[in-house]
Amino acid sequence: MIELKDITKAYKSNGVNTYVLRHLNIDIQPGEFVSIMGPSGAGKSTLLNIIGMLDTASEGEYMFYGDPVHSLNDKKRSLLYREHIGFVFQSYHLIDELTVYENLETPLLYKKIKSAQRKSMVCDTLDKFQIVGKKDLFPNQLSGGQQQLVGVARALISSPKLLLADEPTGNLHSEQGREIMEVFKTLNEEGTTIIQATHSEVNASYASRLIKLRDGWLVDE
Repeated sequence: MIELKDITKAYKSNGVNTYVLRHLNIDIQPGEFVSIMGPSGAGKSTLLNIIGMLDTASEGEYMFYGDPVHSLNDKKRSLLYREHIGFVFQSYHLIDELTVYENLETPLLYKKIKSAQRKSMVCDTLDKFQIVGKKDLFPNQLSGGQQQLVGVARALISSPKLLLADEPTGNLHSEQGREIMEVFKTLNEEGTTIIQATHSEVNASYASRLIKLRDGWLVDE
């Protein structure tokens, strides 16, 4: 599914390269649940953003289902992302001016799904995540746990092949975090490939595979 070959990410400032990722080689198969761990600054979020096509590597090759992501233009990468990937962010990234219903509908609008089908998909998702009663509320009317649940629902509404999660429970209390992780566990059991970046040993334990980074290097797997 995912093949990363010699992935390096560096930022140049005043002629000096600062390396965030260094020569990573990682393969991920369909149906895996992978946790990426490491201290702050290890490169976890950068790696996740590259896999999620929100950032590009400075060097190396990235193959996604046989497509050479590293050599695609922005438009083609964006199409691949919208078709196959859902992303859950630590800071939720909900659109403040839209209701819960409208936030869930947004990725379906990008995919140009017809109105009747959109309505059906949103209603099914509201029901699945038990947030029907929140559909007309705005993000600032929700608790942190409810916002994250909406973020997860939005990432999953179009049944992506790959779910990426960057510190998905970082702003939640322990019970809310456990609920989110149980949702991930169920999704993975149903066949969704999941890659999460986390500081939490508890969250990492939900995965079947652990990748550890330090200073941009792969140090353990």
